[in-house]
Amino acid sequence: MPVSAFTTYRRLLGYAARNWGYALAGITGMVFDASVAAVFTAMIRPMLDDLFISRSESAILWMPLIIVGLFIVRGAATYVADYGLARIGRDVVETLRGEVFARYLVLPAGHFDREPSGQMISRLTYTVEQVAQASTNAVKVMILDSLTVIGLIGVMLYQSARLTLMLFIMAPLIALVAWIVGRRYRRISGKIQHSVGSVTGIVDEAVSGQREVKVYLGQSAERARFSEVNEKNRELNLKIAATNALSTSIVQIVAACALALVIYFATRPNMLETMSPGTFMSLITAMLMMLPSLKRLTTVQAMMQRGVAAAEDLFRVIDMPGERDTGEIQRDRCRGEVELKNVTLQYPGQASPALRDISLHCAPGTVTALVGRSGSGKSTLASLIPRFYEPDSGSILLDGEPLSAWRLDSLRGQIAWVGQQIVLFNDSIGRNIAYGALGNATREQIAAAAEAANASEFIDRLPDGLDSQAGEGGALLSGGQRQRIAIARALLKDAPLLILDEATSALDTESERLIQDALKRLLRDRTVLVIAHRLSTIEHADQIVVLDEGRIVERGTHRELLASNGHYAALHRVQFRDEEKQPEDSA
Repeated sequence: MPVSAFTTYRRLLGYAARNWGYALAGITGMVFDASVAAVFTAMIRPMLDDLFISRSESAILWMPLIIVGLFIVRGAATYVADYGLARIGRDVVETLRGEVFARYLVLPAGHFDREPSGQMISRLTYTVEQVAQASTNAVKVMILDSLTVIGLIGVMLYQSARLTLMLFIMAPLIALVAWIVGRRYRRISGKIQHSVGSVTGIVDEAVSGQREVKVYLGQSAERARFSEVNEKNRELNLKIAATNALSTSIVQIVAACALALVIYFATRPNMLETMSPGTFMSLITAMLMMLPSLKRLTTVQAMMQRGVAAAEDLFRVIDMPGERDTGEIQRDRCRGEVELKNVTLQYPGQASPALRDISLHCAPGTVTALVGRSGSGKSTLASLIPRFYEPDSGSILLDGEPLSAWRLDSLRGQIAWVGQQIVLFNDSIGRNIAYGALGNATREQIAAAAEAANASEFIDRLPDGLDSQAGEGGALLSGGQRQRIAIARALLKDAPLLILDEATSALDTESERLIQDALKRLLRDRTVLVIAHRLSTIEHADQIVVLDEGRIVERGTHRELLASNGHYAALHRVQFRDEEKQPEDSA
């Protein structure tokens, strides 16, 4: 096994060693199991010689009782070994699954941009189960079957050392088979994990986008995509099965040749004179009982290599650095002054920066609106405030202190966020509003936040009100309803900084008016950063910042920007013309 693989496996066994009591019980059980197998094989000789040839009365009396006693011991040992190892395996899976999920929660936002969600989900569902195979089942095979082989070889040496030494011609061939099989398993196992992640990803996309699939008649295309990755997964697993079957066949052929040699030499005249029938049958029985153990020891490479490949993937995620959190500033409530100085940000793999030399000052208690064409950098700028991304150059200050000087939990505790993609959890509407650190809010506070966000209008009509289920991803609610619940969540937090990223894009005109009324009540002692396509919703902002290709091209109030007749005025004319056309079209 390569050094890196050995190191990974040793680290994996470290998780199993935490349950040392169960490990000790399991190993003890396996020792007794293998010992009983060896003792029973050794008893073949007295069973034949004393029962059927000498017809010893004492042997006839005690032999059945000894056999029953042996297998009672073996049954108890098997139970202890199987349960102990199963307990260790499930504990390892639980621990690793928890550590990977905990790491997901603190990874930088850029990681989620790069890695498909299907791969991340598959890691928690499929990959960790492969680790259980390596940490328990493979260990059981290696320990139990190795002890069994050693015990049976001891019996064979005791019965006939000369014939037993002839069997050692199998050892180099079986070792060669195990080495070749191990290398092939390791190569294929990583590909299988990736293919399972691809299957999960396509299923996730097809299920999440089932409406688009139906409307755009994409069933054939999705079937073709799924069939391709599904077929790839089938081929890889068949390669594993073929390798497994081939190694088993080779071991059987080698063992059969060794058995034939033993029979040949055992029947030579000089051997027949010294070997009793019981001794011969004990020898042959030991060989036959050894064969399944040898087969499992050659194929254990499959479990081990799959487990090692899986563990490497899991440990890679566990060892990833989380979001940088070296700040020390921690305050209950900041003033809300935000300033960006010459900020530039370029996403990895992109040809041009998303933001170029951005300088912006947001005074406490003011509303700053970001407008511009799609892709101009509005959402990226807003994402810098909670430190979802780190700028490549420049600095961002909150209350005059760099964001990096703040503790992450304290910084984000100052911010309420409503993003472009509304995220609701499969829970009640009330719990979705009072999410996370807001869980201690009273029902009256939750209801007040819902009222302020114009959400009570539809919540009150639901059978269970705030206790009604939102469904997975808010599937039981309309887009506008989901938007208003997200706004209620931000209102409940009552943070000094409020970021509304396309916050009113899913609302009708009447709801927008009510939301604007709610926002006016939030302006006191609160800094608000608004991104909106509809310019009519931000006409009363204290400052409007126009971005284009990652640069600030204009800034000022609504009146000032209209008077300057630049980018903002052009966007305003286009929207005003579109809004005038809508009544005419409907007429």
